[in-house]
Amino acid sequence: MPSTVQLTSPPAATDAVTDVPLDWPGFWLQVLRARDGELSPQLRQNPESGWELDGQVSARTAALFGLYKPLLDARAHQRRPRSQSPWLVAQLGQSLDGFVATATGDSYYVNGAHCLLHLHRLRALCDAVVVGAGTVSIDNPQLTTRRVPGPQPVRVVMDPTARLDGQSRVFRDGQAPTLWVCDTRHAAQARARLARQAVPTEVLPVDDLLATDAQACYHPQRAVDALARRGLKLLFVEGGGITVSRFFSAGVLDRLHLVVAPVLIGNGRRGLQAPPHAVMADCPRPKARTLALGPDMLWDLDLRSSSS
Repeated sequence: MPSTVQLTSPPAATDAVTDVPLDWPGFWLQVLRARDGELSPQLRQNPESGWELDGQVSARTAALFGLYKPLLDARAHQRRPRSQSPWLVAQLGQSLDGFVATATGDSYYVNGAHCLLHLHRLRALCDAVVVGAGTVSIDNPQLTTRRVPGPQPVRVVMDPTARLDGQSRVFRDGQAPTLWVCDTRHAAQARARLARQAVPTEVLPVDDLLATDAQACYHPQRAVDALARRGLKLLFVEGGGITVSRFFSAGVLDRLHLVVAPVLIGNGRRGLQAPPHAVMADCPRPKARTLALGPDMLWDLDLRSSSS
């Protein structure tokens, strides 16, 4: 039975999710085993089509598995000999009119609790979670998997000019390894700001990360390559809107989860921003499917399948 949407009091992101399928918690543990290449009673690997269901599960659990299957398949592919290609998924939650926050920067409860659980699952399935300096400065996130069972990803902060002060939680709490990614020319400045930290955070310098084009700001592909050399090849670009848009525009994303909330903001911080096209025939139309996450709607976009 579909859940009832309360029009006068929409669910907050901190509310508990009460409509999780009964078989999902146990099945999620099997997904985590598949993440590590292990077989389980209800999952098997097909040489041609990747991970598949091998047993009866509820319809909702099957739909959720379909959402995370591309990540499992990508990790399985990376285990093959001579496979060096990184694989990236991004997630962005925004309003019906395309904003991630109001003009004052308030972004709380744009999306609901189901979306928050989804974020934590993506973190658990990836090697690293990538966010921009703006997200760290404004939201001060933890970027952990505290809401679901699963390993902690490496936390990657994209800050090409080392403008952060090094005092945010990701640099200090020690809950997971953190990499502060900046242009090599600004690495010394970042290290100086971390010199007195009790918890080690590593600065990852990238040569020529900064772009000469002010609009582009930096080269995402060079950061991706630097992370891959560290063994971080399955990456989750979590936010914010500017960072996801930069990785999208650079063409380095394989998949995008765009979560649209039934709310109208009117004006504020933009969500996904794609390169403009003059005619519709040139606009990318990636293969897509949808999945309801509570009152929100997730668009699962396969960016390597665009018909443009």
